[in-house]
Amino acid sequence: MEQRIIDSIEKIVGKEGYSTKPADLYTYGFDASIFHNSPEIVIQPRTTEQVSEIMKIANRERIPVVPRGAGTGLCGSAVPIKGGIVMAMQRMNKVKKISVADLWVDVEPGINYNDLNDALAPHGFFFPPAPGSAEACQLGGMVALNASGMRAVKYGATRDYVLGLTYVKADGEIVRAGTRTIKDSSGYQLARLMCGSEGTLGIITEITLKLTTKPKKSAYCLCTFNSIHDAGNCIAKLIAKPMIPASCELMDSISIKAVNKARGNPVPDCEALCIFEADGETDEVVNRDLKIIEEIATEAGAVTITPSHDQKQIDAWTDARKSIMAALSALKPGYSSVSLADDMGVPISNVPEAVKSFQEIADKYRVTIATYGHAGDGNLHTKILINPTDADEWDRAVKATDEIFDVCIDLGGTVTGEHGVGIAKAPKYMRERASELSSIIAIKKAMDPNNILNPGKLEQWEGSILTGLRYPCEEYM
Repeated sequence: MEQRIIDSIEKIVGKEGYSTKPADLYTYGFDASIFHNSPEIVIQPRTTEQVSEIMKIANRERIPVVPRGAGTGLCGSAVPIKGGIVMAMQRMNKVKKISVADLWVDVEPGINYNDLNDALAPHGFFFPPAPGSAEACQLGGMVALNASGMRAVKYGATRDYVLGLTYVKADGEIVRAGTRTIKDSSGYQLARLMCGSEGTLGIITEITLKLTTKPKKSAYCLCTFNSIHDAGNCIAKLIAKPMIPASCELMDSISIKAVNKARGNPVPDCEALCIFEADGETDEVVNRDLKIIEEIATEAGAVTITPSHDQKQIDAWTDARKSIMAALSALKPGYSSVSLADDMGVPISNVPEAVKSFQEIADKYRVTIATYGHAGDGNLHTKILINPTDADEWDRAVKATDEIFDVCIDLGGTVTGEHGVGIAKAPKYMRERASELSSIIAIKKAMDPNNILNPGKLEQWEGSILTGLRYPCEEYM
């Protein structure tokens, strides 16, 4: 990057507000995905106005800009594959205002998910999507990817809570979209359009979220099964009851073995298990729902059913579920757990068929695939264990991934339920959204005519996803 451009940026954010140090550029060249490419400069703005002035420079000079939260994304959405600027938003991290009477909160994009809930808790409210990276992820990234997590089955995803937001366009114009009212039927919903846009349409600098009350009571129930198909069938039967749990987590035998090996046996050794959560305002409501869960699990052939109100036990179960991704890499020496087919969604009634197909695909391509996820809303995760230095294993893993995505699309589902598209999902995203692509391309062109906002992602991706890997496989680095 030319020094004159760096000098202009320094005048906007100060010497402490940017870096061109090689170590910083390398660090900001990857997120939690399999991809890496270093930017030319990392900028950490403090205000919407600073973002606006930087975008004016970037647009004039045709410099790519990739907005970034905490880097917890698993699909490469925050990887600057075209170089340029990484706009890191962590210094914009305030809760600006909580309006309990009006049921909204204004936040900056760099605030951490758990920190926001700590601020809301004294008022009796919470922001419920509960992503697995809650300790680290930032709200701007959650909005940009429409993130969610364990409690989405009952409470919905990030988009369901966005009332309005402020974003900066590619040319530096500042836009306030949406409202601070609970209801809004005013034409095109640009605030909702920004949810899931992955930084390709604008830089989010302020978010207005709807508040919801936090339940006072909760309890869990862990059920074991002789097959993952039976576990999936239990989930489908429970939702059809109808009974909507606060969360509903699925783990297959590979996930269970990995977690028990890495974490000291926090869950029963079995072929599959489900962890259900029931919540409500009173113990009577929670116990009523626990009884329904137990009845349905019995009908579905559960081997064991273990309800619990003990927080220590509950914490052990939820920690086990959250630790799957890291634990898998400890299952097989020399192998790593990689994010390829990562967070697909299928109609809930099709969960049993989907997980059965995943197992067949794993056998076909001779790869180890762990299946788990927020199965109560049809959101399934798979992780593939491979030797990351072996090009043949990458090739077989990608072929398996392609078929997993095809299964989900053919079942009426989606290639991404909560993690976004980025690079890893881009080819199959284009298949899934084929009839929408011309409209998607037109929107992108209208909002970013010079194509500087996170270029090359989503519908713009070309070629194999085995490009720019951050793993030591010479063929694909």
